[in-house]
Amino acid sequence: MERGRRLVLAAARRHSVAVRQDGTVVAVGDGRAGECDVDHWNNVVAVAAGNVHTARNTGKSHTVGLRSDGTVLATGWNHDHQCDTGAWRDIAAIAAGWRRTLGVCSDGTVLATGRTTESACDVSRWRDIVAVSCGDWHSVGLRDDGSAVATGNNQRGQCGVEAWRNLTAVEADSVYTVGLKADRRVLITGAPTIGLADVDTWEDIVTVSAGSQHAVGVTASGRVLAVGDNSHGQCDVEKWEHVVAVAAGSTHTIGLCSDGSLVSAGNGADGRRDIATWAGRLSPGRCDG
Repeated sequence: MERGRRLVLAAARRHSVAVRQDGTVVAVGDGRAGECDVDHWNNVVAVAAGNVHTARNTGKSHTVGLRSDGTVLATGWNHDHQCDTGAWRDIAAIAAGWRRTLGVCSDGTVLATGRTTESACDVSRWRDIVAVSCGDWHSVGLRDDGSAVATGNNQRGQCGVEAWRNLTAVEADSVYTVGLKADRRVLITGAPTIGLADVDTWEDIVTVSAGSQHAVGVTASGRVLAVGDNSHGQCDVEKWEHVVAVAAGSTHTIGLCSDGSLVSAGNGADGRRDIATWAGRLSPGRCDG
């Protein structure tokens, strides 16, 4: 997640979520675990969707919403208590991953709920955090000085962010982590699929999103770049223009354009790309701090 940016789009394995201009939320896709049950949400300023990389967990994901008063809503699969956010207060940013949810408090500390096995919820000692992101088995935080911290499974080197500096955003998924620098270049660590390492050749990037096996970046001019697994066409974004927000799911990508129109690419099964009715009603997703 980027420093000071509200996440108005979110994409998971089988569903997509967005914040409307009026603070309500819309979701499409596979809602068998209740992850699309957001029709009653209001005063929401950001959303996150728990991505699920492994096929054996198909249909088991959750959705999280941050309200303007700093409280957090959650719905969907709750086997590991990843939706137990009802008592959270004074939250400034959120992230959702496989079986867990993170929340950044206004004082820079971080709360976590969900699966603890891989230590991905061991964030209680983090300080001065302004944004967080969740991979499958690891969590990453962006400090206010532009450095990063990570915890969880590091078998593929996905937590190797300690030397990163001058960051404005961090994004984690699957077994890799990307960082966006102030000079608009992108860093990557971990064991990404073939092609994902090419993000380090990108320039003039203002926002990034990490999918399970593909990554998406938006340039300052609103063009979109994508690398990694393209088996479902999720990286076919080269014709997109004037984009202000993107979200990468497991096998699909969605984008919001400056005129309120929407674009999507990749796997459309279960209706996860049925976003046409959202056009013109979404928050623009501009930075707010």
